[in-house]
Amino acid sequence: MSTPEPVEVDIAIVGAGAVGLTAALVLAQAGQSVAVVGPLHAPRDGRTVALLDGSWRLLGELGLTDALAERAAPLAVMRLVDDTGSLFRQPPVEFRASEVGLDAFGWNVENAELVEALSAKVRAHGAIRHVPGVVSDIAPDAAGVTLSGEGVPSLRARLVVGADGRQSRVRSAAGIAARDWRYPQSALTAILAHARDHRETSTEFHTRKGPFTLVPLPGRRSSLVWLLDPDEADGVAALDDAAFARRVEVQAHSLLGAMRLDGPRGRVPMGGLSVERFGAGRMVLIGEAAHVFPPIGAQGLNLGLRDVMALREAVRDASDPGAAGVVAAYDRTRAADVRLRTGAVDALNRTLLTDLLPADLLRSAGLLALSRLGPLRRLVMRQGLAGGMGR
Repeated sequence: MSTPEPVEVDIAIVGAGAVGLTAALVLAQAGQSVAVVGPLHAPRDGRTVALLDGSWRLLGELGLTDALAERAAPLAVMRLVDDTGSLFRQPPVEFRASEVGLDAFGWNVENAELVEALSAKVRAHGAIRHVPGVVSDIAPDAAGVTLSGEGVPSLRARLVVGADGRQSRVRSAAGIAARDWRYPQSALTAILAHARDHRETSTEFHTRKGPFTLVPLPGRRSSLVWLLDPDEADGVAALDDAAFARRVEVQAHSLLGAMRLDGPRGRVPMGGLSVERFGAGRMVLIGEAAHVFPPIGAQGLNLGLRDVMALREAVRDASDPGAAGVVAAYDRTRAADVRLRTGAVDALNRTLLTDLLPADLLRSAGLLALSRLGPLRRLVMRQGLAGGMGR
């Protein structure tokens, strides 16, 4: 019995999370034949994503913002509060989207809602083949890459995109070295209702255990990301819903009044990952296959969507999307952006975990500069808080 010929596409994306699904839609829109491999599922675990302005506009190009608008809340103000008890503690710093001509820095939505909207769009797209199996074998050669695995018929692509997360099989197959590290922290996630209006303001408290962040959702609701050391996280996670909500209210200094749980809770260990390069052979990396860092400043998913935009530009006029020049161009484009943002988030998180005076002084000086220096403040708002994609 003869072996069936592999299904051939221009680009195969391994990983069907938010970044992989967005990449499939963007690259299909650019005229590539695309397959996306992986189960279409996102657990409801209290996690949300703050889609910054550049990411929101990208989803608008794909016709998704109308579907998400009623389930997302605008982030008109971002507030940073030094809650470390440091000798050099600065007053809270607020950034207003109106200062850089925006209605909002972005929109916050449950991760599961985003993935569901993207999945529906992928399923309805005639130029995208969805394969729900799991890739276990990746065989590259000079002309392309062949993928196979459980529930995956033989699939051959001229370019393979690794959107398969921290333990990326694509990264391993491409021979790309990664540096992986852990922080002495766990993140607790939850969705809460509260007595006071959040006024479309996201508040990030910087504590000695890491950031404690409340991000608006529609109505008098907010999502929580709370970084703690693992032992304390064990104790807080073990509380019943009412006691957990009271603990969050106390930690937030009753900023939003009385709280109650209004959705699921979750827990995520904290770590980081960086790669030596973003592509090799006929394979490139996007999202958490290429970079992982703590949830500070809403950078994680947004950086993955910046990867998608850069990949679209790299393959735009290429006759062969996996050609060496395309992969090299993508690598060059992503290197500085990813390393700058990864380094900045890592440095801030580490300064929070130490009580050394030089670190406190450095962090305090940075907050003071952001509050007083107009050009620096506007640069941070455009490049950091608004997502850094040109209007």
